[in-house]
Amino acid sequence: MQESSNLTFVKIQQAAIDEFLEKGFRGASLRQIVKHAGVTTGAFYGYFSSKEALFASIVEPHAQALMAKFMEAQLRFADLPKDEQPSHMGIESSSCVSWMVDYICDHRDPFKLLLTKAEGTSYENFIHNIVEVEVEYTLKYIEVLRELGYFVPQLDKTLCHIIASGMFGGIFEVVIHDIPKDQAIRDVGQLRAFYTAGWLALMEEK
Repeated sequence: MQESSNLTFVKIQQAAIDEFLEKGFRGASLRQIVKHAGVTTGAFYGYFSSKEALFASIVEPHAQALMAKFMEAQLRFADLPKDEQPSHMGIESSSCVSWMVDYICDHRDPFKLLLTKAEGTSYENFIHNIVEVEVEYTLKYIEVLRELGYFVPQLDKTLCHIIASGMFGGIFEVVIHDIPKDQAIRDVGQLRAFYTAGWLALMEEK
């Protein structure tokens, strides 16, 4: 009985993934999802309370996993003694980004939904939320550098937001455009090198 229930749950989710990918959350038809899953509307409501609850069941585990890993990296770095942070900067960020690329490439459909089909749900600001965290911790790190005696030019929060938006938007492009994993790893590595060089150039401004 439990096995049959699990199978129905998976069938509904897969039918929903196909429908959401084609039409987005707003345009997706619950009637079509139920039809393609081969279940009744009554049966559907035995598993999900609404179309948004169904969407959330697909993307939430992955959104939560990625955000948790991202926050873990940010907090671990921020908790380092201040004088150790500059030497660990590239290590922490490289490890986190490498994990992110692996993870999103291994869960492409949920991330496509999260990144491109979530308008009208609580997930539509997913990238923005990551960027806001990145900006917050970037500004904290800049203050640490100043405390340590490094020269750091005036960098507005808006500029940090633009830079972080470009970087994370670039990382997620690998899923949006179905870039093969090997190429995605290479592309994101080069993207990080590009942004690292840009940050260094900004720091050298007098």
